[in-house]
Amino acid sequence: MSRSSLRGGRSGSLAGTPVMARCAPSFLLAFPRLIGDSLSFVFFSKEKAESWFMGTAWTETDGGITAPAGFTAGAVNCGIRSEKPDVALLLSDRDAALAGTFTSNRLAAAPVALCRERVALGVGRAVIVNSGNANAATGAQGRQDADRMAILTAEAVGLSAEAVCVCSTGTIGVPMPMAKLEAGIKAAAGALSEDGGAAAARAIMTTDLVPKEIALELTIDGKPVRIGGMAKGSGMIDPNMATMLAYLATDAAVETAALQDMLREAVQDSFNRITVDGDESTNDTVLFLANGAAGNTPLQTNHPDWALFVKAVREVCGRLARMIVTDGEGATKFVTVTVQGAASDGEARQAARAIANSLLVKTSWFGCDPNWGRIYDAVGYAGVQVDPDTIEIKLDDCVAVSNGLVAGQTDLTSLEAVLKQDEFTVLVDLHVGSGSDTVYTCDCSYEYVRINSEYTT
Repeated sequence: MSRSSLRGGRSGSLAGTPVMARCAPSFLLAFPRLIGDSLSFVFFSKEKAESWFMGTAWTETDGGITAPAGFTAGAVNCGIRSEKPDVALLLSDRDAALAGTFTSNRLAAAPVALCRERVALGVGRAVIVNSGNANAATGAQGRQDADRMAILTAEAVGLSAEAVCVCSTGTIGVPMPMAKLEAGIKAAAGALSEDGGAAAARAIMTTDLVPKEIALELTIDGKPVRIGGMAKGSGMIDPNMATMLAYLATDAAVETAALQDMLREAVQDSFNRITVDGDESTNDTVLFLANGAAGNTPLQTNHPDWALFVKAVREVCGRLARMIVTDGEGATKFVTVTVQGAASDGEARQAARAIANSLLVKTSWFGCDPNWGRIYDAVGYAGVQVDPDTIEIKLDDCVAVSNGLVAGQTDLTSLEAVLKQDEFTVLVDLHVGSGSDTVYTCDCSYEYVRINSEYTT
């Protein structure tokens, strides 16, 4: 790809223009090129040029889930929650390829069952989401209510109910307040806007402190393409697929089967690598709509820009996943746990999750207590192959354990200094093989206990 093919670049016969020109409202960078005997320049915003030369072929843009062409969103309060918005609607103006991944919890909520059926069809137009009520453990009535939400949404925007996905998040075991939702769905349809992404991201929140959204812009087939995303999740986070919902939208055209396979892999390396408290929700859902409004040749694995698109989707998923951990209920620290030298990648993942989900470990992080013995203990009960004479444990660059014994060169003060940071890494090397894996997690504070001891009251 030439620099001139990047969206936002423009050229002209402007010999003598300085390398950096002040063009309100931002700086432009100029790159010279020859066209015949004439010298001309290609101009980029400073941000776009930096992105390109730092090795990424996309830039971050505004708009979140509605940044891609053809998508609108609306959000309202229908009374499930006292004042905060609690209904969000996402709509594509045309049929979109639909992919999804879901919780492996065997007591999955009614909306999950409905969404699985929609994903099996491979095409969709809309997603309706409510917060404040999970519609889980609600029996046959719960499924009827999920179906009714799809019908109400379809009627409000002029679709078939089969084109509507339904998601719910909130308290388990409470019947859905359908009268409130009926009014709320109609109001959300009336609030649809190309600028509605931020409001939708807030409406799907429960105990989240901040909305989670992102949008990237890249070039496919020489055409500008955008990928937008939003997510919610703060507690009950340990996805195999947490209470976690995530939505992605793109105006790229993508073959449905390729979209599903790509999303599954992207989720595995992002949302399935995070944990806040080790609890997997009944409602975990990730949905991806690709409506083709950009006009590119449909993407599939043999498309020349497929790798670029996959990389950008992984970036969106990874950024949203890390936002969830950073906003974990009561979290004060973001922690990367990496286990290497394991007998296999699977065993590395097992050990990393044992560390990341240990309450003893997580509370010690919160208190900045350099008790590495708790990490050592978690590895021991993880059920993986270990050699007590070779294990190594590091906090950032500070060695706590070497060859299975406390490292003499690092004192507790140095380890404590690491734990006082807002972000740090725990590295465990088992030295028994070549397997490795990484999990992202947080500490466990007094605030986590307060939030979860008062959740339904």
